[in-house]
Amino acid sequence: MEMMTMMAAIEFNAKFALAIAGTGAAIGVGMVGSKAVEAVGRNPGAFGQILVIGILGMALAEAIAFYAAFLG
Repeated sequence: MEMMTMMAAIEFNAKFALAIAGTGAAIGVGMVGSKAVEAVGRNPGAFGQILVIGILGMALAEAIAFYAAFLG
């Protein structure tokens, strides 16, 4: 019975870490998106450059969730 409790705790910790990483990634993507929209609103001519930088920032934020999924 003690082994099952330990395995359940390990599984819970792994899923909890994945949930925290996913939440952090979602917040990061949201922040990048909102700031990109603000920047385009201030300078519409720089749309292409802002789009590239925004996509890069979102990809880096999402990478955290993928790391947690693979390691967890």
